[in-house]
Amino acid sequence: MAGPQLEFLNFKKDAFIVVEGDHKADRFFIIRQGNVRIIKELELVEGEKEILVVGDFFGEVATMTSHSHIETAQAVNDVSLISIKRDQYSEVIQKNTSIALKIIQQFSKRMRYLNEALTRLTLKNTANEDVSHLFDVAEYYYLRKQYAQAFYVYTKYIEYCPEGAQIAAAREHKSKIALNVNEDNLKFKADGAIRTYPKDSLFFSESEPGNELFIIQKGSVKITKIVDANEVLLAILKPGDIFGEMALLEDKPRSASAIAYDGDCVAMAVDRTNFELMAKSQPQIIARLTTLLAERIWALYRQLASTLITDPVGRMYDALLLHLEKNRVALDKRDAYIFDFGREELINMVGLPHEEGIAATRQMLEEHKKMQLRDDKLYCPDLQIIPKEVQYYRKMSSMKRSAKESKEKEEGIKGNP
Repeated sequence: MAGPQLEFLNFKKDAFIVVEGDHKADRFFIIRQGNVRIIKELELVEGEKEILVVGDFFGEVATMTSHSHIETAQAVNDVSLISIKRDQYSEVIQKNTSIALKIIQQFSKRMRYLNEALTRLTLKNTANEDVSHLFDVAEYYYLRKQYAQAFYVYTKYIEYCPEGAQIAAAREHKSKIALNVNEDNLKFKADGAIRTYPKDSLFFSESEPGNELFIIQKGSVKITKIVDANEVLLAILKPGDIFGEMALLEDKPRSASAIAYDGDCVAMAVDRTNFELMAKSQPQIIARLTTLLAERIWALYRQLASTLITDPVGRMYDALLLHLEKNRVALDKRDAYIFDFGREELINMVGLPHEEGIAATRQMLEEHKKMQLRDDKLYCPDLQIIPKEVQYYRKMSSMKRSAKESKEKEEGIKGNP
């Protein structure tokens, strides 16, 4: 059977190939000849390439997610590109899984860079992936009396850091909470590769070594990161979603924690050997994985863009809008909507200190009396409220940045006559 008919396109020097924000994203490109410059409204995140070379690809995130482009690509010199349309991708990787594996590896690295950048911007700190950080994670849960999670992470710290500086404290705290924890509720039940995790139990903790990825079969999983006693909710994943791939692909510690959320969770565990076999025998799953990773990268860029909104209430509205966009909820109708999370999760999404987050959510609810909490879930009677508020706060933040830049420029001129 003949393979897909790929298109080869040529662009002259300085030509714009894709433009950030453009919704027409039906194909991505692999460079055959020449160089391409990547430009973003946000500064390039550390680890991202500004100049792409032969064999690099771009436009794949928007193409695979059907969202708008997150970058502008401009030809540095005359370039020749391979164009791969969205509906060709599955067929392409069936013929050449190396392309998909390269994309997955690149996606995994980008997600790590973006997670680190988001942590720095939201928590004003850097993520710590050293295995000794397990103690800090355990302490976070211990101080909040989330003993099941604390017990699990203390156990991992003791396992991986038997000579660690905090080993005595870890053993003492684990012993104190042992009576409050049913260890059976911490363990998954396995049926071959299929595992069932009890509600609130950890699949794994951030900083823990890992060699498996998971595909959710039933239930949901929340992905979190803890830095300086603050928790950021990175995502809530549902059936069909894949997580844990970064540790497997890059052979590095887990960059975030995964917790069974809102009930028991059933997932398929895939180790490195099975993953390599799967890449060759089940390319449709690999295609699904790249799409899910692309969706996550797009969401991380949106979260980073949200940090440009300086007002905490504006960032909360933008977090709600991002959730709606990720779930492709229509915003052109005055429909009601119940979010699958409440105030605490929203505060964590935005990365605000708890007291500041409580004040911001109170202000948000007071501005629109109809917005409310129902059974600890956020409820909005008219979805058109949210994009309008985001547009307002973005405009206000942009005006403040422009005024600040003008003032700094003016002061610079006065200081250097």
